[in-house]
Amino acid sequence: MHGFNWFTLLSEKINETNIHVVTGVFVLLLLLVLVLWVRRHLIRMEKTLIPSDKITLTNVFELIVENVLTLMEGIIGPTARKHFPLVATLFIFIFFSNLLGLIPGFLPPTANINTNLAMAACVFIYFNVMGIKEQGFINYFKHFMGVAPQGPIWAFIPGLLLSLLIFSIEIFGITIRPVTLSLRLLANINADHLVVGIFSSLSPLIVPIVFMILGLFVAFVQAFVFSLLTIIYIALATAHGEEEAHH
Repeated sequence: MHGFNWFTLLSEKINETNIHVVTGVFVLLLLLVLVLWVRRHLIRMEKTLIPSDKITLTNVFELIVENVLTLMEGIIGPTARKHFPLVATLFIFIFFSNLLGLIPGFLPPTANINTNLAMAACVFIYFNVMGIKEQGFINYFKHFMGVAPQGPIWAFIPGLLLSLLIFSIEIFGITIRPVTLSLRLLANINADHLVVGIFSSLSPLIVPIVFMILGLFVAFVQAFVFSLLTIIYIALATAHGEEEAHH
């Protein structure tokens, strides 16, 4: 379905049903090596005090961390640092996974629905847990009902029915978020990988370069969109509790 993959040469047990697991582990190991390498250079304070005039791996990671944190602080507020590890990890993993798909013979783990659903499930569990932690269990689910019904019985019952309707719609909207996160990423990465593969087979020299540049842009945008939506979900889940804390 996806053509040749270098990892299938390692073992006969590696096939289309589990290749996303192998490539996912490969990206994690690659990132671990890169992070340890960057950490080693950051520890040497005499080198970090003078910025390099060249583009280095350390500068790339610093750029990612700084911009992701700035974006989070603009949306979530002063508590953004608490949620930073999850969002930054998602962005870096998705971005590097997407980049892997630009290399002939490699399939990005994000081109498989199972990988995306796993990440989306983590996001779903996280923002709900944070919302309950910030607001309390009852208040967290209570705000899904909108304005609480009040007044005499003839006004209370229609208000209660409306609140229950709003609650049902809100719960459906929340539970569908992991699916939309997964499918959006899956569709775009698969389409990009397919286009690059087709044009690489037709004209292996010049034409694919244009589509690889486009693929680089898509890889960044899809990692950004997934991370941005995660930030928004966290902000929506915790905003009410933070407002009460400020008051």
